[in-house]
Amino acid sequence: MNLHQFRFVDAAVRNGLNLTAAAKSLNTSQPGVSKAIIELENELGIQIFVRHGKRIKRITEPGQHVVAAIATILSEVGNLRRIGAQYRAEDVGTLSIATTHSQARYVLPGPVAKLRERYPQVNISMHQGTPAQVAQMVTDEVADIGMATEALTDFRGLVTLPCYEWEHVLIMPAEHPLARHEAVTLEDIAELPLVTYDPSFTGRRRVDSAFAQRGLTPQIALEAIDSDVIKTYVRLGLGVGIVAEMAVDPEADPDLVVRPLGAFLGQNIARIALKRDAYLRDFVYHFAELLSSRLDKTLIQQAMSGEATDHGL
Repeated sequence: MNLHQFRFVDAAVRNGLNLTAAAKSLNTSQPGVSKAIIELENELGIQIFVRHGKRIKRITEPGQHVVAAIATILSEVGNLRRIGAQYRAEDVGTLSIATTHSQARYVLPGPVAKLRERYPQVNISMHQGTPAQVAQMVTDEVADIGMATEALTDFRGLVTLPCYEWEHVLIMPAEHPLARHEAVTLEDIAELPLVTYDPSFTGRRRVDSAFAQRGLTPQIALEAIDSDVIKTYVRLGLGVGIVAEMAVDPEADPDLVVRPLGAFLGQNIARIALKRDAYLRDFVYHFAELLSSRLDKTLIQQAMSGEATDHGL
C-alpha cells in the first residue's frame, strides 16, 4: 500500500464517490484512480466501497474504518511537511486564511499587513465563503486558520476560540424619518422594509431569533452576503439596513445614520478555527495573536490538546 492509493480513496470520498471528479481533482485519470483503489482493497482483503457496475454507490462498514484511518494518515503527512518547512525555513511559506466577506473586508486588513511586516516572505492566500464553507476549508486543510461568526462550533474536528465580540447596528440615510429617533426598537424596524444579510452570514440567525421572540416578522426587502451591497441599497432607499458594526465607518460612511442594536440582538462572537491535532507554524500563531489580545501561542496549544476552553478567555 502507498500514499497514492490513500489519496485516491480520500479524493473519492471528498468528491461524493464520483471517481471522475476525484481524478480531476488530482489531475490524473479515472481508470488510474479506480485501479489503485481496487489494488488497495485486494491488499487489505476487504471492500472499501460497494459498486454498481463501474459506479461507487456507498462506503462499506469496514471501509468506514479505512477511510477514517486514511484521513488520519494524510493529516499526519501534512503535519510532517509543515514541521519540515518550519525548521528548514521558518520565515518562509504561505498562510492560508478562510473567512467571510465581512471579516476579510473590515477586520483582517490590519492584522494581515502587520503579519507581512513581521514575515515579509510569507505569502497570504485568502479564501472567502460562507461560515460553513470556512469551517470545511479548515477541516480539509485548504486553510490553516478560519475566521467567522456562524457555524464554526458545529464542526467537531475543529478547535475554535473566541476572538472578539461585536454587535449589529441599524443604518439609514440621514433624511430617513427614523433617523430623528435617538433610540429605535425592533417594533419600529419591523414596520419598514429591511435590507440585511443572507441567513447563513454574519449573525443573521441572531437577528431572526430576536424578531421571532417578540412575535415580529421583519419585511425583508433584500438579502446579501456583502455589507457594502447592503449599504448601497440602503442609500438607494430600498429600506433600512442591519449590518455588523465593523462594516460602518463614520469617515467612510458620513451619509449614514447608525443606531446600535446590541440591546435587542445581543452580542456576537467572532471566532478563529484551527484543525484539531494540526501542526501550526510560528507565523500562524503570530497571526492569531494579531487578531486578538486574548490569544497567544501557549493558550492555543492548550486548546489544541483539549486543555483550554472559552472560560479562560
